[in-house]
Amino acid sequence: MLMVISPAKTLDFETPAVTDKSSTPDFLKDSRALIKELRELSPADISGLMSISDKLGLLNFDRFQAFKTPFTAKNAKQAVLAFQGDVYTGLNAEAFKARDFDFAQKHLRILSGLYGLLRPLDLIQPYRLEMGTKFRNARGDNLYQFWGESLTQALNQQLAEQNSHTLINLASNEYFKAVKPKQLDADIITPVFKDWKNGQYKIISFFAKKARGMMSAYIIANRIKDAEQIKAFNMDGYAFDPELSSQRDWVFTRRQD
Repeated sequence: MLMVISPAKTLDFETPAVTDKSSTPDFLKDSRALIKELRELSPADISGLMSISDKLGLLNFDRFQAFKTPFTAKNAKQAVLAFQGDVYTGLNAEAFKARDFDFAQKHLRILSGLYGLLRPLDLIQPYRLEMGTKFRNARGDNLYQFWGESLTQALNQQLAEQNSHTLINLASNEYFKAVKPKQLDADIITPVFKDWKNGQYKIISFFAKKARGMMSAYIIANRIKDAEQIKAFNMDGYAFDPELSSQRDWVFTRRQD
């Protein structure tokens, strides 16, 4: 079983990593090709492309210029520890033990606009490049065209290596669009998290993102390989709701009085 999550815009490269283990991204050659084209953009170009402030445009211009391989513990950090934000607050990888990292390395994947598909311990350098960015490149008009079918093929290969046909989609729509579901040799289960508000259950972005991270942590902590066991997820007041769920969209609800 594999699960996929989104990356985060917020990064932490200052806090020392809690593990010395690391790996190299599988699509680093593609990342270098993207960086080569991104380096041709001015700070103002980057600000316009990403709809960000001039200050952030300059920051990411500097990041693209500073990108350098090979990645080492001195110039890069493990992806699951570098990414911050709501999903990663819920995941809380800083509390992982060695066996947790080992299980996550095999079963958790992070979709990325720059790195394609990351394992948790893959080293990355600071960047900002959301998958939905309409960056015209040598392979097409946007990043979805840049990555094409490569991420789907990689997921299929990794599922086959595990003799599994289940993928747990805990990524945002923006990032999961980089995967071709019809070409994926897997049953796709998408957990959906809803909170009670104004008389009905609704998806509240902040809570839903954190819950995706918590479910990832739950799967890792309990070494879950059978998707049915996910229905027992009960962290932070969430519970599986069979009436709101469908065969592939599993809804977890919470009421906070």
